[in-house]
Amino acid sequence: MTDVQGVLKEQAERFEEMLRGFLPGGDGVVAQAMRYSLAGGGKRIRPILALEFCKLNGGDPAKAAPLAAAIEMIHCYSLIHDDLPCMDNDDLRRGRLSCHRMFGEQSALLAGDALLAEAFTVAAQADCMPAIVVLARAAGEQGMIGGQWIDLSHENKRMNRAQLEEMNQKKTGALISAACELGCLAAGAAPEKLQAARRYADALGLLFQLTDDILDVTSSPEVLGKSAGKDEAAGKNTWVSLLGLDRARAAAKELAALARHAIAPFAEEDELLFCLPQWLVEREY
Repeated sequence: MTDVQGVLKEQAERFEEMLRGFLPGGDGVVAQAMRYSLAGGGKRIRPILALEFCKLNGGDPAKAAPLAAAIEMIHCYSLIHDDLPCMDNDDLRRGRLSCHRMFGEQSALLAGDALLAEAFTVAAQADCMPAIVVLARAAGEQGMIGGQWIDLSHENKRMNRAQLEEMNQKKTGALISAACELGCLAAGAAPEKLQAARRYADALGLLFQLTDDILDVTSSPEVLGKSAGKDEAAGKNTWVSLLGLDRARAAAKELAALARHAIAPFAEEDELLFCLPQWLVEREY
């Protein structure tokens, strides 16, 4: 059995070294805020997925590196904006002060905007136009932004399961799906592996958000590195508010099984991808 947490830690450390080559320069406050947020650590799941799917398809991870860095920049920009007072108003992110608490609201807003722009500058280095389209769609109104709006517009309004799934597929799942597809595109994946990656990513994206919702009510800020218990206080729709804790945990196991089934034909080629869904079910942070 693969030590998923250990492998993820090693992969994240390798990615950190890789990311240094893409960090924005400059001494201005916005550039400092960009670097502060990008260097804040985290699980780095999205870039790791991009690099792993590139490897699974026989590609050179160096070719996927700009795409992995770009998707982490987009994710990081979304976290900066998500923490702003006009959104979730969070003081903590990845165990440190959130960007707006460290640099001020205006600088944080501009740092997020700049990271989004920088992401496409970096992604262009991969010389893969289909990947640019995938990134843009995942980050925009059809993806993450659309999901964020569904979330905000339904605060203190009850969602049904179909609405919650749509929100999660866009808000969280879109970037995770994009990461898997970017790795495949960088390697010129065969159609059957691209389809398996998409099925895997669809389940994994929902699973990631579902376990996040569970941890929000079962964990602590010290473990999570961010505020806990805020979803319920803000009247947000979550898997726990819809299903209750026990059924949410059961749904997480079902999604993990779906993801593992999708990638099972290639499990021997990449044990990390096969074992990752179960690790997400059991994760504590």
